[in-house]
Amino acid sequence: MSAETYVAALGIILAAYFLRGITGFGSGLIAVPLLAHFLPLQTVVPLVLVLDFSASLVLSRYTRAQVRWDEIRPLLPTSLIGIVAGVSLLVNLPREPLLTSLAVFVLFFALRYLLNIHGERRISRLWALPAGFAGGLISALFGTGGPPYVIYLSHRTTERSALRATFSGLFMLDGALRILAFLGTGLLASDLLPSIALSIPVMAAGLYLGNKVHLGISNRQTLSLIGALLLVSGASLLWKVWG
Repeated sequence: MSAETYVAALGIILAAYFLRGITGFGSGLIAVPLLAHFLPLQTVVPLVLVLDFSASLVLSRYTRAQVRWDEIRPLLPTSLIGIVAGVSLLVNLPREPLLTSLAVFVLFFALRYLLNIHGERRISRLWALPAGFAGGLISALFGTGGPPYVIYLSHRTTERSALRATFSGLFMLDGALRILAFLGTGLLASDLLPSIALSIPVMAAGLYLGNKVHLGISNRQTLSLIGALLLVSGASLLWKVWG
């Protein structure tokens, strides 16, 4: 990559993990579609995977006492099945359908957050089965599997700090499973190491700054910010593919 491309990529990573530091999720939703403007998805997804996994390790050090492991465990079996299916699709699908699907997915969640479409009712634990599969599939395919997990967990746990901690605990386990799958298929290879080494300090800075403002921003403000960023990134990616 050129120097300009590196600067743009690192700026995107800083913004994505600043958001992750505030909310406990959302880094992949921001980073993947924006990085996909100038990097192949088969490069972007493994890169963001390693950064997300590292971020989850960092955040879990400080929040592990608040993690609701009882809510995470039911998601894992079908999540593993989804990861296997998603890795297979990532390896075999052509570029345009992948990018178009990613853009539509991101725009859907942009509108959901901007319009504040969500319920408050506690849902059955049986919903962990489809949520786990969808989260695993989308995380392996697009590196942005957070929304299915977030929707499910936000209808099971309402306390903000516990929810943020549970996201990090789940993403740590999900990331470990995906790393194993990506290593097995060759998607995570040694040629990514220089980009990972450059990105990790920037990711850490974003987390640090986001964590500082975590308690100073309301849930509604957070969701509006996420929605606006997703709308821009999804629309710009769709324009790139079909423009």
